Amino acid sequence: MQQISRKTLEDLEFPIVLQHISARCNSELGKAAALGIEPIIDRKEVLRVLGESSEYLASFSNENRIPNHGFDSINGELKLLIIENTTLEISGFRRIASLCKTIGIHKKFFKKFKEYYPLLFELSEGVKEIPHIAEDIDAVIDKFGEIMDSASVDLKNIRHQINHVRSKINQSFGAALARYQSSEFLDEIRESVVENRRVLAVKAMHRKKVKGTVMGASKTGSIVYVVPEATLQYSQELSNLEFEEKEEIQKILRELTNSIRPFATDLAQNQTFLTQIDLTAAKAKYASEMGGILPEINKEQRLYLRDALHPLLYLNNKQKKEKTWPQTIELHPENRVIVISGPNAGGKSITLKTIGLLQLMLQSGMLIPVHERSSVCFFEKVLTDIGDNQSIENHLSTYSYRLKNMNQFLKKCNDRTLFLIDEFGTGSDPELGGALAEAFLEVFYERGALGVITTHYANLKLLANELPHMTNANMQFDNRTLEPTFKLILGEAGSSFTFEVAQKNGIPYSLINKAKKKIDRGKVRFDATISKLQKERSKMEKTGSRLQDEEVKAREEAQRLEILNAKVKSKLENYQELYDHNQRMIYLGNKLNDVAEKYFLDNKKRPLVAELLRIVETENSKRKKLSAKQAKATKAKKKQLAQELEKKIETVRKEKIIKKKKAVKAEKAKPKPIFKIGDRVRMFDGKAVGSIDKLEKNKAVVNYGMFTTNVGVEQLELVEAKKK
Repeated sequence: MQQISRKTLEDLEFPIVLQHISARCNSELGKAAALGIEPIIDRKEVLRVLGESSEYLASFSNENRIPNHGFDSINGELKLLIIENTTLEISGFRRIASLCKTIGIHKKFFKKFKEYYPLLFELSEGVKEIPHIAEDIDAVIDKFGEIMDSASVDLKNIRHQINHVRSKINQSFGAALARYQSSEFLDEIRESVVENRRVLAVKAMHRKKVKGTVMGASKTGSIVYVVPEATLQYSQELSNLEFEEKEEIQKILRELTNSIRPFATDLAQNQTFLTQIDLTAAKAKYASEMGGILPEINKEQRLYLRDALHPLLYLNNKQKKEKTWPQTIELHPENRVIVISGPNAGGKSITLKTIGLLQLMLQSGMLIPVHERSSVCFFEKVLTDIGDNQSIENHLSTYSYRLKNMNQFLKKCNDRTLFLIDEFGTGSDPELGGALAEAFLEVFYERGALGVITTHYANLKLLANELPHMTNANMQFDNRTLEPTFKLILGEAGSSFTFEVAQKNGIPYSLINKAKKKIDRGKVRFDATISKLQKERSKMEKTGSRLQDEEVKAREEAQRLEILNAKVKSKLENYQELYDHNQRMIYLGNKLNDVAEKYFLDNKKRPLVAELLRIVETENSKRKKLSAKQAKATKAKKKQLAQELEKKIETVRKEKIIKKKKAVKAEKAKPKPIFKIGDRVRMFDGKAVGSIDKLEKNKAVVNYGMFTTNVGVEQLELVEAKKK
C-alpha cells in the first residue's frame, strides 16, 4: 500500500522529475513506465533498484559500456498471440526478432561482465533467451521486410513460374508493339500503364484493327488503351499465380505465428526486462546530468544531507549558467525537528522542498545530487504542507484546509515519518494560530517523527529553544544589504527583519516607529535581539573567515620560508662539507705524492707501506673512537688495506717491468746503434746522461762524472754521438 499521498508528490514537484526521466527514455513503454514511478516502501526493493541505477551510471565512465537497449513495443503482437488462429504481420515479426536479438546481446554482455554489474546480471538472469525465434523469422523475412523465396519450396516454385510468365508477357507485348507500330496504328506515345498493366496507345480510328481488350481512353478520346490479346492471356495466368503466392505467404506467416505462440509469456517478460533497462538507463542519464550519486543508506533513522542540491532548480540554473546554492542539514533522534525562521525570499521553502524531493527520489530508486559523505534513511511516510493550499473545489479557506491537513498528520505521524511544513501556523490570528501550531508541533515531537518547519512565530522559536531534541535554524542574510546568502545556520533562530526590510524599501522611519509602538514591546525587543544576534553572527563569520584566510596565508608563508631556510642551511652545510673534504683530499694527496716520489727514488716497499699505514693511522685517529668490536673490524680492515696496497704496488711494479720489456723489444726491433768511445748515452729507465769510456764484449763503462758504472750495451740508448 502506498504510504505517500498524491498531494505530497505534487507539493514536492515529483511529477516534474518523472517527466524529466520520461524524456530520457528511448522506448515508448519506458516513457510510460517513467511517468508511473512511485516511491517504494520495501527497503530491500529500494536498495536493489538504487543499486541497478548506480551500476548503470558507472558504465558511463568505464570501458565496458552497456549495449544499446532500444526496442519497439510488441504489445499488439502479444495480444494477437493470445487469440487462436491469428496471424502476425511482417512488421510485427521484425519487432519480435529485434527484441529477441537485443535480449541475447544483453544476457551475453551481463554474463561476461557480471563482476562489474552484479545486480543487472541478476536481473537479466530472470528472463529467458529465445534465440530460435529470431533465427526462424530471419529464415523467412529478409532485412527489407520481404518474404524470401527460400521460405518454402512451393513459394519458390510459384515465384519461378511468375517470373517465367512475366517474361512471356514482356515478349508478347513487345511483339505486338512492334507489329502495330510498323502499321502506324499507334499514337506517338506508343504505350502507357493502366491499372499496373502495360497497354498500347492505339489511335481511336484504328481501334478495331488491334486485337485485345480496351482498358480505357484518353480525355480527348483520340487514344484508346488496349491490352494485346496474347498479353491478356498471359496476364490472367499471372493473376492466378500471384493469388497462389499470397495464399502461400499467408500460410507461411500463419505457421511462423503458431511456432511463436507458445512463447508469448517469455516474450512479454523480455519486453518487461528491456523496459526496466530503459528506465534504469534514463535514471542514470538524469543522475549524470545533475551529479547524482548513491549515498550511504543507514538504519539509524538519520538523515544527513551534505551539499544537497534541488534537482529541478540545479538543472534550470545550469541551463541559465547561474549558481545553485547547496544546503547541508541533519536530522536524527537527538535532533528530530528543525524550526527555520527568518525573512521571506531567503530560501526556506527551497530547503524544505530539497529535503522532501531528494527523499522521494531516493525511495523511487533515483540517485540524488548530494556530497558522497551524506547518509540517508528510508521513511514509511512523508507528510507535507507546502504552498497555497486554498481549496476552491471544497470551498475551504487556506487555514481550514491546513487544519484538515494537520488532522491527517495527527492520524499518520509516527517515528518512521518525515514531515515538512511551510509557514507553520499561518492563516489565522497570530497568537491563537501560533498556540495551536505549538500544540501540533509538540505532538509530532512526542511521537518521535523527524521534520523541518518554517515559521515567523516567536512562540515556535522559543519552543525549539526549550525542547532538547528540537533546534532553531535560520537562513543567513547579509546584515548590510539584507540580501539572502542561502546558507542555513543551525542553532539560532532567525529574525524576520520586518522593520529593516521596510526601511530598506523606502518606508518612512516615522511610520516604522509608529508601527513599533503598536505592538508589544517584548516582541519588538525579542525580534530586535534575534536580529542583533544574527547581525553579530554574520559579522563574526565574516571576521572569522577573513582571519582564517589570513592565518592560512601566514601559515603558508611561514612554511614557505621554513622550507627556503632549510634549503639554504642544507646547501651551506653541503658546501662546508665539500670544502673540508677537498682540503683533506689535497693534504692527503700531497702526502701520498711525497711518499710516491720517495719510493720512486729508493724503490723500497717496506718504508712505503709503513709510511702509508702511518698516514692511515693518523687519519683514523681523527675519527671518533670505535667500540672493541668495531676496532677489531677496523684492524682487520687496516690489514686488508695494507695487503691491497701491496698488491697494487706489486701490480704497478709488474706493469713497469712489462712496459720496460715492451720498450726493450721495441728497441730490439729498431736497428741497434753502434756505440763508440766518447758517445753520450743514458739507460732506458734512467734520466742521467754519461759518456762511454770503454767498450768490450757488449759491455760498456759509462762515466757519469761523479762515478762510473758497468752496464750492458742493450740497456743503453744513444743521446749524442761523439763529434769527429
